Amino acid sequence: MSSFAETGPREPVTVGIRVDKVQPRAQLGKKIRAIIVIIVAIILLVPVFVMTVTAFKSRTDVVLPPKLLFEPTLEGFVFLLTERAQLSDEALAEGKANIDEMGIFERVALNSGQSILGPSDFIKRLTNSIIIAFGATIASVTLGLFAAYAFSRFEVPGEGDLLFFILSGRMLPAVVVAIPIFLMYRQVGLHDTYMGMILVYTVFNLSLTVWLLKGFIDEIPREYEEAAMVDGYSRFQAFYKIVLPQTATGIAATTVFSLIFVWNEYAFALMLTSQNARTAPPAIATMLGRGGIEWSAIAAGTLAFLIPVLIVIFALRKHLLRGVTFGAIRQ
Repeated sequence: MSSFAETGPREPVTVGIRVDKVQPRAQLGKKIRAIIVIIVAIILLVPVFVMTVTAFKSRTDVVLPPKLLFEPTLEGFVFLLTERAQLSDEALAEGKANIDEMGIFERVALNSGQSILGPSDFIKRLTNSIIIAFGATIASVTLGLFAAYAFSRFEVPGEGDLLFFILSGRMLPAVVVAIPIFLMYRQVGLHDTYMGMILVYTVFNLSLTVWLLKGFIDEIPREYEEAAMVDGYSRFQAFYKIVLPQTATGIAATTVFSLIFVWNEYAFALMLTSQNARTAPPAIATMLGRGGIEWSAIAAGTLAFLIPVLIVIFALRKHLLRGVTFGAIRQ
């Protein structure tokens, strides 16, 4: 007591942090990371830029050496969306005399020495892609959601073996089973049909949807549902009102990944379809012109093929970003 009275209370010791040194280092690190991200983004966008530029080039501007400065034209889109015939010299001269009465597509075709016979089948192929891709995505995400909930919330006998069996379907290359499925579809009448393509894509997508959605549902505490059922909710009501809203971000992320797989799939679309249900990927890959490959038309078709997926990703961008970083909920 006497020593305390003599010395008095001690002043608190403060540990100083050189903020002036820490902040510049943190800002420098952020700038370096931002520069790296920008460089990587530019590298990844170079093919998209080349494809977009090629879509607005004429046939002479596409051939090597490539031209950076050129006059934009709709020739690629005209060749993509129409069927044409080569004009004779007399018909070409007559057409140029009446060029003022023609529409923009007719003018572009006439400048290349051709006349338009009618629309091409690309719009039908793109429509087939939309129907099949969205149908298979909705079916696989819906079935995968219920299966993932069952694996996450109930004691399933042989759960590990079943999950591995489901995942093994994803490891199987599509080209390996394309011929057996082709023979089976010919027997049951599913060849070159929307239903047949939706079924095969749904089955191949189930492994992805089940595993992804199970990881999202596992992050949601079971106590939420138990509390809801104590208050009188049924199991389905608890799932619909508690689990489903919490899993919305995971569903959005799974939907995007499933849609991209079905949208870009080539082997099944080539071997299991012929005319009625053929999608855009094999149609674009087999696009040939008259007297040479119409690279501008192929680039225009690829650009148009990207637009629906970009619209879906842009619409779900917030949910997709949250879905990738999902896991903040803790018990």
